[in-house]
Amino acid sequence: MKTWRHLADLLDAYGAAALVSVHQVKGSAPRDTDARMVVRADGGFYGTIGGGRLEMKMLDLAQTMLREGRQRARMVDQALGPDLGQCCGGRVGILIETFDRRDLPDVLPLVSAEEQGPFTVECRFEDGFVRREIASAVGDDSWTGWREVHGEARHPVLLFGAGHVGRALVLALAPLPFQVRWLDTRSDVFPPHIPSNTKPVQMTEPEAEIAQAPPDAFILVMTHDHPLDMAITAAALKRGFPYVGLIGSATKRARFEKRFRELGLAEERLRGLACPIGLPGISGKEPAVIAASVVAQLLQRRETFPASQS
Repeated sequence: MKTWRHLADLLDAYGAAALVSVHQVKGSAPRDTDARMVVRADGGFYGTIGGGRLEMKMLDLAQTMLREGRQRARMVDQALGPDLGQCCGGRVGILIETFDRRDLPDVLPLVSAEEQGPFTVECRFEDGFVRREIASAVGDDSWTGWREVHGEARHPVLLFGAGHVGRALVLALAPLPFQVRWLDTRSDVFPPHIPSNTKPVQMTEPEAEIAQAPPDAFILVMTHDHPLDMAITAAALKRGFPYVGLIGSATKRARFEKRFRELGLAEERLRGLACPIGLPGISGKEPAVIAASVVAQLLQRRETFPASQS
């Protein structure tokens, strides 16, 4: 979630907003530290700190603080036991802050930093308010406050093909931690509305796209043309990306593998090819079903091969 972008937008539109953060966790809890919500005075919010009674209680506190006007930050020590109606068994420290338009000069640099990806902020209390500075020396043990990590670490994905399944995949990937480069040789196939984490590109040299891709990228191949699929997949397997997925049946895989062996690709690389794509056991062929299965597979692979920027 782009915490500071949402906060700045609410300050601009409504003049006030609250930030609710999981500051400390002891034992079992629904979310880890740095989980956050940005809250409006009317109760609307972005993000989550885990749902349930804990989230409802903190939303109520944030709204109460906003009604009372900008004020010092509040730290709430909350056990996640029977008194809250949750059985996690742990304990959390929740930091609630209120902001108004006077805070925009401090918020806007964080908005800019957030657009570049994950970054670290050094924090301390000053007169009851949280003072944040973008970290310049992470790991400096002389810092006496605490550190927060903001911004989204998005794993790079190259999606070749803007057909029905490609479109469904782009929608399924939209709320998830991926940055998609959506490629097709045709100019008129991209829809008018595209999620913010996706960049449509009319490609002219598919193999150049593979050559220039980050080494940790996930590659998905589903163009309208089988020879093009074969050329892209061969180039991707040759480079050795952590995930190469090719849409098609077991028969298509067998035919492609025969050609890949003729090209001299190693058996280890061929075994790493995901084709058919998606999780085993999901047989539906509807684009949305395929997309859901593939996205689950990408999330699994992301656990094993995290992106270098994360």
